[in-house]
Amino acid sequence: MHYVYILECADGTYYTGYTTDVERRVAEHDAGDGAKYTRGRTPVELRHAEEYETRSAAMSREHELKSLSRREKEGVIRSEGESPTDR
Repeated sequence: MHYVYILECADGTYYTGYTTDVERRVAEHDAGDGAKYTRGRTPVELRHAEEYETRSAAMSREHELKSLSRREKEGVIRSEGESPTDR
């Protein structure tokens, strides 16, 4: 499976990424081995994750999420538990 996730960094900012293993990737970010953006902003907290069957679908969604404003990302996070078609 393929996943898109949103992290909240220690400074309150959000980071959106793609992975095939959410737990491993969050641990990498926390250890300072993740994306350059998160390295100086640890610890991070997983706030949202979505699962996709194809890499292409996940990458498209990652691009969509990255283009959202902070307020819009907060709406996605609040909608946790709803299916993507409910949003």
